[in-house]
Amino acid sequence: MKKIVILGSTGSVGRQTLEVIRSLPDRFKVVGLGAGKNWRLLAEQIREYKPSLAALADENELKKIIGILPRETRPEMDWGRKGMENLAAMTEADLVVIAVSRAAGIYPTIAAIRAGKDIALANKETLVSAGQIVMELAREKKVRILPLDSEHSAVWQCLEGRNAGDVEKIILTASGGPFREMDKENFEKVTPDMALKHPNWNMGSRITIDSATMMNKGFEVIEARWLFGVHYSQIEVVIHPQSIVHSAVEFLDGSIIAQMGIPDMRLPIQYALTYPERVTGPAPRLKLADLSGLTFMRPDTERFPSLSLAFEAGRAGGTMPAVLNAANDIAVDLFLAGKITFDKIMTVVASVMQRHEKVNRPSLDEILEADRWSRAVGRDIAGRLT
Repeated sequence: MKKIVILGSTGSVGRQTLEVIRSLPDRFKVVGLGAGKNWRLLAEQIREYKPSLAALADENELKKIIGILPRETRPEMDWGRKGMENLAAMTEADLVVIAVSRAAGIYPTIAAIRAGKDIALANKETLVSAGQIVMELAREKKVRILPLDSEHSAVWQCLEGRNAGDVEKIILTASGGPFREMDKENFEKVTPDMALKHPNWNMGSRITIDSATMMNKGFEVIEARWLFGVHYSQIEVVIHPQSIVHSAVEFLDGSIIAQMGIPDMRLPIQYALTYPERVTGPAPRLKLADLSGLTFMRPDTERFPSLSLAFEAGRAGGTMPAVLNAANDIAVDLFLAGKITFDKIMTVVASVMQRHEKVNRPSLDEILEADRWSRAVGRDIAGRLT
C-alpha cells in the first residue's frame, strides 16, 4: 500500500484527495494529516483514516482537537510550521500531498524534498514564488514533483514518454471564468457572490476569484515554466469555455496532443496518487457523443490584464513572481471583505509590481520578505483607492 501524507486535508483539494483514497482502500494508507484551523473536520478525518501523526496550524486549535479525541485513539499531534514540516518529512510516507494554501506551503514542500519524498503539488505559491529554489533542490534530491492542477496534470500526461526537446509549445486552457463576456465597464459592479460562482469548477474561494480575474491562469503559466522546463515564449493560454480539454502540447512536427475529461479534480488527483498506473476511480466518464461542441479563443488581456502581469513577472524572475502572488492575495482578500471593487484587484497588483525593486536569484528569506513587503504595500495602495 502507498502511504500518503496530506497537508491541507480539510480544504477543497484535500477533501477530494481523501475521497479518491476512500474509493481505493486497498491501495492507500493515510499516515499523516495536516490542516489550518478547521479542527472539527480534521477530527472527523482522524477518526476515519487513523493517521499516526496529525497537525494544525494553530496551537489553540490543537488544544480543542485534543480535548475531543480520546487518548487511546488519538494520533501524535503537532502544530505550527514545525508541525507541518514534520508531517511532510514523515519517514514512512511514500507521497506527500501539498494542498495548503498561500506561502505556508513552501516550508513543508522543502522539508519533504530534503527528506527525499515525492510530492503531489496543489499549492501554487511554492512554484510561483520559489520555483527556482524548489526545482533545483528537487533535482538534487532526485524527488519527483507531480502536479495536481488539472491543467498541469494534462500537460504531464501529454508529455509522458516523449522527448522534452520535441515540444514546440504548451497550451494551457482556461474557462474564462464567470465574466468572460462581461464588458469591462461593468467589472466595478461585480460582487463577491457573483465572482464566487464559477461556471464549471467547484473550488475554494481564493482560487475561484483568481479564476474570475484569470490570475489563476497567470500563476499556472509560471508553474508550467518550472514544472516542464520551458521558456515563457513556449507557453500559450487559450480560452476554452467548456473545460473539457484540460490542456495540450504542440510538438515540433505540428501535432497537438490534448488530455480531455469531465471537469472533476478527482481525475488529476487520482493520476498523481496512482502514477504510473491508471485504475478505475470515482470520477464520472466523458462521453464524446454527448458533447455539443468545443470552442477555443484567444484571451482578452485588455479586460483581463492578469495574464500580461503574470508573463511580465515570470520573465522578470527573481522576487517579482512572489510580489505578484502576494499582491494578488491581499487584493483578493480586500475584495472579498468589500474593501475594494473587483476591477481594482489588478490595479493593486500592477501598482505593487511597479514599486518593487527586484532581487535576482533570491534566497528563501528574501522571497518571504518580498511577500511580506508586497502585502503591506498592497494594503496601503488599496486604502488610497477607497
